[in-house]
Amino acid sequence: MKKLTIRSKAIGEVTAELYAERSPKTVEAIGAALPITARANTWGDEIYFSIGVTVKPEHAQDVVEKGALAYWPPGKAFCIFFGPTPASRGAESRAASPVTVFGRVVGDPAVFKRVKSGDEIIIEHAE
Repeated sequence: MKKLTIRSKAIGEVTAELYAERSPKTVEAIGAALPITARANTWGDEIYFSIGVTVKPEHAQDVVEKGALAYWPPGKAFCIFFGPTPASRGAESRAASPVTVFGRVVGDPAVFKRVKSGDEIIIEHAE
């Protein structure tokens, strides 16, 4: 299983697993763009940031599990979901529009609540 490391001063280092079989084109495109350094945007309990990658949706969906890593095509963005967003109904994690889920956070995704808009996020291949 392929893995990523997500780092920021607010959370330290978090590992994520990638779904290479479910979303192979997305995993490949994002993997080729690594390392990525970006500034976080927040939308409820979601962090997202543009990564300049263009890839067609694979099994796109609106509602995702907490801890999901997703690619949002309209914003060419990497998304981390850890709870409800302004589009959610109840406690679900709902994207603004369909996303491709390509991985998940290992452990408790609630640590991302500590990340604020503007915080630097670094995404790298895990060793």
